Amino acid sequence: MSQIVRFYELGGPEVLRVEDAIQRPRAGEVLLQVQAIGLNRADSMFMNGRFFETTRLPARLGYEAAGRVKEVGPEVDFSWVGKSVSVIPAFSPNKYGTLGEEVIVPVRALAQYPRALSPAEAAAIWVQYLTAYGSIVELGRVEKGEFVLITAASSSAGLAAIEVVRAEGGQSIALTRSDASGRS
Repeated sequence: MSQIVRFYELGGPEVLRVEDAIQRPRAGEVLLQVQAIGLNRADSMFMNGRFFETTRLPARLGYEAAGRVKEVGPEVDFSWVGKSVSVIPAFSPNKYGTLGEEVIVPVRALAQYPRALSPAEAAAIWVQYLTAYGSIVELGRVEKGEFVLITAASSSAGLAAIEVVRAEGGQSIALTRSDASGRS
């Protein structure tokens, strides 16, 4: 039996409960032995009922993780077992959560990560890059040579945006703010 995190009411960290769970993957799913997680603004928004998707209670928490595939469900290639993977946040947080010792996730949301990355690094890279890519490439349709104004450029999504703009051949204009003392 492993432990997972669940919540039964909206709020801050005080609403989180650690619970024992026995989980088995269904068709298209895997059981992931979690080695690291990434927590994001999206997780906080979901837990507080401020996410773009309405939170259905009880709910799980967590959108990103890295670990080893322990077990596969029906219709999933057995070769996934034992692989080190990261979880791409490509699912509804109402259906899956990655905060736990072992979690169920859809196989379509898995990516093997390079050996040069630690599990912590692999767990913490997806949200900011998907946010940047979606807004700059998919929605913004940036083209080579164009200038892109990046606000909050010192945030994780801002840093990812700078890299995405560079990869697309654009030029970044990076803005950040400083606190009242003038320090950034």
